[in-house]
Amino acid sequence: MNAIVALCHFCELHGPRTLFCTEVLHSPLPQGASSGDISGQNEQAEEEEGGIQMSSRIRSHSPAEGASADSSSPGPKKSDMCEASGCRSLAGGHPGYVSHDKETSIKYVSHQHPNHPQLFSIVRQACVRSLSCEVCPGREGPIFFGDEQHGFVFSHTFFIKDSLARGFQRWYSIITIMMDRIYLINSWPFLLGKIRGIIDELQGKALKVFEAEQYGCPQRAQRMNTAFTPFLHQRNGNAARSLTSLTNDENLWACLHTSFAWLLKACGSRLTEKLLEGAPTEDTLVQMEKLADLKEESEGWDGSEEEEKPSSQPDVVEGQELSKCSPETSLMPDCNSWNVAHRRLSVFRSLRHMRQVLGASAFRMLAWHVLMGNQVIWKARDTDLVQSAFDVLRTMLPVGCVRIIPYSDQYEEAYRCNFLGLSPHVQIPSHILSSEFAVLVEVRTATRSSLYPTLFEDEQSLNKYEFVVTSGSPVAADRVGPTILNKIEAALTNQNLSVDVVDQCLVCLKEEWMNKVKVLFKFTKVDSRPKEDTHKLLSILGAAEEDNVKLLKFWMTGLSKTYKSHLMSTVRSPTSSESRN
Repeated sequence: MNAIVALCHFCELHGPRTLFCTEVLHSPLPQGASSGDISGQNEQAEEEEGGIQMSSRIRSHSPAEGASADSSSPGPKKSDMCEASGCRSLAGGHPGYVSHDKETSIKYVSHQHPNHPQLFSIVRQACVRSLSCEVCPGREGPIFFGDEQHGFVFSHTFFIKDSLARGFQRWYSIITIMMDRIYLINSWPFLLGKIRGIIDELQGKALKVFEAEQYGCPQRAQRMNTAFTPFLHQRNGNAARSLTSLTNDENLWACLHTSFAWLLKACGSRLTEKLLEGAPTEDTLVQMEKLADLKEESEGWDGSEEEEKPSSQPDVVEGQELSKCSPETSLMPDCNSWNVAHRRLSVFRSLRHMRQVLGASAFRMLAWHVLMGNQVIWKARDTDLVQSAFDVLRTMLPVGCVRIIPYSDQYEEAYRCNFLGLSPHVQIPSHILSSEFAVLVEVRTATRSSLYPTLFEDEQSLNKYEFVVTSGSPVAADRVGPTILNKIEAALTNQNLSVDVVDQCLVCLKEEWMNKVKVLFKFTKVDSRPKEDTHKLLSILGAAEEDNVKLLKFWMTGLSKTYKSHLMSTVRSPTSSESRN
């Protein structure tokens, strides 16, 4: 958390003063706390609370560095400090405390004053306001104040018992300063509880010292006997006792440093910022709908119904066969279990990998049929190879357009699946082989040792295969094709783009064209515009070519039911209300 925690004191001679502050540093240490350790003077304390572990270390510097730091320090002059250390926490040559957060490589540095002049001014102003005008009723308790220019402050004022002070108590405050108002307000309950705990500990120690001093030498009776003695003379020059003296704790500042550093660390870890990406995508909506349907079907199935289901006909749900993947994994674009198997069995890894294995022309033909919604048939013995091919090819389509039967012993019609895996002995009807709406990929045993350059050392298993891509309507080399196919090929051929970047390009391209599909759906299905207006719209969308129109119509089947019903209700409701009037 980018904030400063400080302990402030109201001195009866000099007014509000900053005693001790802890700040967060993401950069190299300031001048006064950046030098090496001196053997014999290092003190290291381990503090572990709530899973947070830090190392607090006293660091020192050479005399020259100390002189330089003292001369450039923005703190008050020595003449403005109490002689008995009432306005001072650390000695003149003390370098301060440093804690290293091993998890985030952040340093927490404690001094009497911030070394940066601007921070010193902000802390100084907050100190004055917390002990003068910005106080709660009773002068003891929490309060919030601040502005955009000087930061926002959470302040908790409290009293410490002192037998030599006026009224037998001194006024202190612990303040937390940061520029984020919302974050500080949301942290109010946390800061209040933790700072209240620190205050209770300080007050408890001071109360024991106060009671011991009163028992040995009661100050109230002594002051009544010397009522006409000047007040400052009464206190025998002890007008500003240090907090270490009031609490009888020589390690007080080291303990406060540890507490303040943990407070900054814990308060920064309890709240995190999240990027809201807006409405869910169509793929997400379709996945949610399919998951809900699967749950309803699984709840409705009983033993008798399952026996009546034909075992020879595989079930297709959201692009996966029920016998291959569970309902949960079938809804994800990439099944983790399959990905692990792919890495182990050296199968298709990405679209770029498939393009280099099949060749540019064969891959373009295959990708064209995938994007157009035609049936893609793979015949092979290796089921893992077929599944990996489908997992790679499906990334080019919206989730709602994918229907997969990974492997079957008989041919399945195109209305049941657009990705079909078959064993080599399955006979495909002749009208399918000659159809322009289907493409066949046969995986045969290669006659040569290597048919393509090896991309990875562990991909020798693919060298034994030969891939033959055929179709009743082969894609001509000079055919323009859909615009998205040309952009996909451009991304795959650009070697400057990694596989992860190409995947993100696919996501962006699918979202771009799904937005065009939504516009076309509303224009044609909801508004029922004439064909002339539809052609004008396609020209505006940059999709007037024949292949682009076919692609949009196929992708329209992948729209979620949620989107369709919402669009229909919002468009038709004004019409129904007008008809009633």
